[in-house]
Amino acid sequence: MIVTLTANPSIDHTVMLTSTLRRGEVLRAHTTTSQPGGKGVNISGAAYAAGVPTRAVLPCPDLDPMVTELRASGLDVVTVGPAGRPRINTTVTEPDGTTTKLNGPGATATPALLDALADRLVKEAEQARWVVLAGSLPPEAPSGWYAEVVSALRSTGTRIAVDTSEAPLEALAAGLPAGAPDLLKPNAEELASITGSDSLDDPAAAAAAARTLVERGVTAVLATLGGNGAVLVSKEGTWHATPPPTEVVSTVGAGDSSLFGYLLADLRGLSAPERLGLAVAYGSAAAGLPGTTLPTPPQVRADLVSVRDLDPITGGL
Repeated sequence: MIVTLTANPSIDHTVMLTSTLRRGEVLRAHTTTSQPGGKGVNISGAAYAAGVPTRAVLPCPDLDPMVTELRASGLDVVTVGPAGRPRINTTVTEPDGTTTKLNGPGATATPALLDALADRLVKEAEQARWVVLAGSLPPEAPSGWYAEVVSALRSTGTRIAVDTSEAPLEALAAGLPAGAPDLLKPNAEELASITGSDSLDDPAAAAAAARTLVERGVTAVLATLGGNGAVLVSKEGTWHATPPPTEVVSTVGAGDSSLFGYLLADLRGLSAPERLGLAVAYGSAAAGLPGTTLPTPPQVRADLVSVRDLDPITGGL
């Protein structure tokens, strides 16, 4: 079982343009879509498509149309309240795959809601192999809340993955080793922000930065680098994976798919390099699909991903 928390759920509107985005002009859309979204929702959706038991926890009214749509698709959804309506996120995708996102703030989180969410996650963790804390926090939630939840989940014995950004990620990193997750999944920009690095597009530089987080208590760091693939750093070693040639349609959800690919490989008992390879294969497959469409197993080509050991380059842990 993979249990996911989408702390700030959303309805994702995606607009695919027929031309380059130009400010101040009237542009034509090729297609538009509207889907329930949020990182945890995406990860649970990919799990469901792969036949992996999953449960999505959301701070959302139980009869909200978003919840109704997710359940109609077959997803197991647990709602926790009192909560407001999901936010609206708008994604604009250009023909070359360039993506611009306009994310709404979300409903304000009360202390009662945050306590109820934490309690529910601890309860759900009793039957979960992984609990994933994903996405931004809603307005008024303390930036250190994810770190508090990680600490609360430690007593359950479940493995914990965190994929977030900005203040919540900075608070988690600042508080290490307390609240250190089993897996942290930043992208290059996020990794740079919490390690004080300038640019981490280079795999060796990204691996060196990720290693500092492992040295501070994080069990493994999966850092996604866009077209440069991803690196995985743990006490087992350091690896870089190169994605197969991909015609990028939309990068929305690619990082979420990468995280699921890693978790799926872990559930299958695969080695660290194989976990990285499947993560990159899932992310690449997602990048080749429109909007927030999630890949299904037949669309994922792990056999086309190249994984190399970086330890001879960067030095071991």
